[in-house]
Amino acid sequence: MEYIISLPGLLIAIIFHELAHGLTAYWLGDPTAKNAGRLTLNPIKHIDPMGFMFMLIFRFGWAKAVPINPSYFKNRKRDTILVSIAGVTTNFVIAVITGAILVHAPIRNEIVAQMLVITLWYNIMLGVFNLMPFPPLDGSKVVASLLPVKIEYLFYKYEKYFYLILIFLIATRGIQRILGPLVDFVYSLIINLLI
Repeated sequence: MEYIISLPGLLIAIIFHELAHGLTAYWLGDPTAKNAGRLTLNPIKHIDPMGFMFMLIFRFGWAKAVPINPSYFKNRKRDTILVSIAGVTTNFVIAVITGAILVHAPIRNEIVAQMLVITLWYNIMLGVFNLMPFPPLDGSKVVASLLPVKIEYLFYKYEKYFYLILIFLIATRGIQRILGPLVDFVYSLIINLLI
């Protein structure tokens, strides 16, 4: 029952996060996501099976990355940053809308209230998680795009080693110790601002 209640919020967080990446890239001149069929609300197109299971079981995870080709962008660094933060921004917007419903709408159905709380939580979690500066997360692309070109090249050249740091943090549950307080802080911030 817990998984069933969690499913809508999880799907909303994943689908709109990835769709935001694809749409932003498309608006900036990159048709790669569109050509790959990723400008859709179909969850099957956006779900990474392993990341999805992690999100259901461990309360953090990832979706299938939207393919982006920065060579289409007029301003590669700027547009890469815009595409990277589009998903995170969308998650936080959904979190605020969900929080506003929870705070201001009279919800008498306990299951609906639980689904909204979970939707709020998943969107905050996915937003915060993707801001971390480890490949393949969105935060790493923002950091790389802010670096001088020579250092950016080295960052991408050796990014596979940064993957190992992320895997280590996941395996040792260090990621939860980092994410937990941040997610709680953003959750409290949103609710307190809306009250």
